[in-house]
Amino acid sequence: MDTRPGSSEQAEGEKRQYELEHDRFLRLKADFENYRRRVERDRDVAARQAKREILRALVDLADGFDRALAHVDEAPDSVAEGLHAMQRGLMSLLEAEGVKSFESLGHTFDPTRHEAIATVPGGGGKPGTVVGETGRGYFWNDELLRPARVHVAG
Repeated sequence: MDTRPGSSEQAEGEKRQYELEHDRFLRLKADFENYRRRVERDRDVAARQAKREILRALVDLADGFDRALAHVDEAPDSVAEGLHAMQRGLMSLLEAEGVKSFESLGHTFDPTRHEAIATVPGGGGKPGTVVGETGRGYFWNDELLRPARVHVAG
C-alpha cells in the first residue's frame, strides 16, 4: 500500500473522475436509446402514412370500377366479366389489408364520416339524411380512410 502523502487524495480524485465519466457514459447511452426509439417510431409512422396513401389510391380505383360497371350493360359479355373479376380482385386485396366500405344511403349525415358534395332541396328524405352517394366511404381497420362523398336532403 502506498503511504506517500497525497496518494489517497489522488485516488479520491481518480475515483471522482471515474464516477463523472461513468455518469456521462450512462447519459449518452440513454440519449442514444431515446434517439433509436424516436427514429424507429418515425419510421413506423412514415411507413403507415405511405401505406395509407396507397390504399387511398386503390379506393379511388375501386370508385372507377363502380362507375365503369354502371355502364357494363353496353359492353360485350367478355368485357363485363373481366371488369367484374378485376373489381372482385381489388376488393379482396383491400379487405385483406383491413379496408372496408360503409353504407351511407338513408343514414343521417355525419361530418366525421361523410363529405357533403351537394344539398338536395326536398330530396326525398328528411333533412339531414344522405340521399345520394358519389363515392363510397372506407375505414382502414378502425380509422376513417376516406369519407363518403354524399348528397344530403335539405
